[in-house]
Amino acid sequence: MPRSQFSAAEARRIAIAAQGFDRSKPATVNAGHVRRVVDRLGVLQLDFVNVLVPAHQLIPYSRLGAYSPETFDRALYGNGNFTEQWAHEACIVPVSSWPLLAHRRAAFQQSSNTPLFRMRNHRQYLADILQQVREQGAVTAHDLPYVAGPRRKAGDWHRSVPRWALEHHFGKGDLAVRRRLTNFQRVYDLPERLIDPVHAQRTCTPAEAQRQLLAQAAQALGIATSRDLADYYRMKLGDCQPRLNELREAGVITAVNVEGWSEQAWLHEHARLPRSVSTTALLSPFDPLVWYRPRTKRLFDFHYRIEIYVPESKRRWGYYVLPFLCDDRIVARVDLKADRKAQCLLVRATHGEDGIPQRETAVRLAGELRGIADWLQLPEIKVSRKGNLSDTLRRVVRASG
Repeated sequence: MPRSQFSAAEARRIAIAAQGFDRSKPATVNAGHVRRVVDRLGVLQLDFVNVLVPAHQLIPYSRLGAYSPETFDRALYGNGNFTEQWAHEACIVPVSSWPLLAHRRAAFQQSSNTPLFRMRNHRQYLADILQQVREQGAVTAHDLPYVAGPRRKAGDWHRSVPRWALEHHFGKGDLAVRRRLTNFQRVYDLPERLIDPVHAQRTCTPAEAQRQLLAQAAQALGIATSRDLADYYRMKLGDCQPRLNELREAGVITAVNVEGWSEQAWLHEHARLPRSVSTTALLSPFDPLVWYRPRTKRLFDFHYRIEIYVPESKRRWGYYVLPFLCDDRIVARVDLKADRKAQCLLVRATHGEDGIPQRETAVRLAGELRGIADWLQLPEIKVSRKGNLSDTLRRVVRASG
């Protein structure tokens, strides 16, 4: 793709293709499909808010279609191919990224104000935990001796001292995650029992690690500014600039311009420009396509904000609002909830973007909603009257049965 200038629409198509969105989804999704999605993205940000499904489970669904929880667990835990790490945020990453994040683990520090560090004997307590894991095997916070800890101060996270201690060991790399329980609780074990020595014993300088992480980010995003790339693995922009120049000299990325973008962009050597994009997907708030809000605005002219923590009276769009990707545009935002007790997918609000074809958008959104309802085994879809697209959507859903 020997070009230096791209239109805004071309940039969107490059970005969507790089993220693995494709309407030709497999008839049956297996663990290999899920693994390939996470390998392609490089990170799967974990979030266990379960209004619809845990947000990270929606990311493979949006690219593949329906799969079982067992498929997800089999793909990403217990096989040595992936591990949990602090990357973008708390994420599942390919195990090959373990050595690339070593400098992050070395620099990891919890706040000195946590209950753990207000204990007089916290160093001995931390050492005792590691000894217990060495002698007795993997643990959860409930397997550790109860410690009352200091009295909570205002603003403290509501975690037990054992949980703070395990988080400390996880952040430092003294413990890694073996699996998740059905209640999403982490099971911790020693890294040497989980990480292949090929990766555990590999060393690289911080500069080498940053260069590789930026290369992975560039491939996952396809076309991106320096700030976009820095955000992918939460790197400082100043640290990125020398590494990006090195990647350019190596031919991994090329400097390009995008119509309407005020900053220079980088194009990855393997990025492709499809003639068109044909896909529909309701996006997790933590999907890499939209998680960096300045890029979302720049790519799609779409201002996105999660309003979970906004008081209800001040919410504009709803509690758990998902962007609706339709081909190469984000055309609507949909407030969804899985009401498992009533066996119903609740569409609490549906707002279409300005200028969209309402009927066509509603038809395609209804198809996506039916797919999610079937995936979650919710036989009914209820569409509220809130939002400028809701009436059309209600009619389409009703007509489709």
